[in-house]
Amino acid sequence: MRIDAHQHFWNPARGDYGWMPKDDPVLARVYGPADLGPQRVAAGVDATVVVQAAPTVEETEYILGIADATPSVVAVVGWIDFEDPAQAAVLKRLAGHPKFKSVRPMIQDIPDDDWMLRDDVQWAFRALCDLGTGFDALGFPRHLNNFHIILQRYSELRTVIDHCMKPQIRSRSEASFASWAEGMARLAEAGAYCKLSGLVTEAAEDWSEEDLAPYAAHVLEAFGAERVMWGSDWPVCRLRAEYGEWHAVADRLTAHLGPGAQARIFGGTAAEFYRIAAPG
Repeated sequence: MRIDAHQHFWNPARGDYGWMPKDDPVLARVYGPADLGPQRVAAGVDATVVVQAAPTVEETEYILGIADATPSVVAVVGWIDFEDPAQAAVLKRLAGHPKFKSVRPMIQDIPDDDWMLRDDVQWAFRALCDLGTGFDALGFPRHLNNFHIILQRYSELRTVIDHCMKPQIRSRSEASFASWAEGMARLAEAGAYCKLSGLVTEAAEDWSEEDLAPYAAHVLEAFGAERVMWGSDWPVCRLRAEYGEWHAVADRLTAHLGPGAQARIFGGTAAEFYRIAAPG
């Protein structure tokens, strides 16, 4: 089974996508399974993981509803309020849904870079460990050290790094690359998984495959194919590339590893991390 480990469905009329520019011609429109289906099938992708895009439990329930009605959606990454310990009951309820597999606080949008280290949010990390629910780590390179602290503090926390921690590809800075690479290697050593996703949107508008290659190569070397999973980040990827274009680029960037490793990257790793059962 070939799995896209990271994509979104949304309806801006819901009103809880605070990060979304209201007049953006690419992002500010409804995206649903019928929009993705033809592109997914053309790329040979069988199934997808839908990831939250709004910091509300209501949006998580909205995408769980889509998952219930869409056989190709095999997992959902949702959201709970880490600042409200009373939501332990909400997390337990959501975790009872067969397609609810992981939680993603939108750390990249939180002004306090040290938010994840605050005493009042530690209950949520402990609860994820107790339930065996995954943790999708969404941040920027400046968060790398704090994520490493969390991984050391909660060694049993099943963690996947979203979008390779959004390296500053567009800067074309050697120093920026070196700092990011060192931080990512430490997360890999701590046992995290990583999504080969989001790279095109961190590159310049005139991006080339060569711009992405060093970043992909480092992730593959540090984490190994057994802990790397491909994700489209559709429809956000449309800011730089269509679904099929990014899929083809990722295929070429991993082709040298051979079919066994590619089978992990384009399906096996996601199935393992998100505990997705094979059809039948």
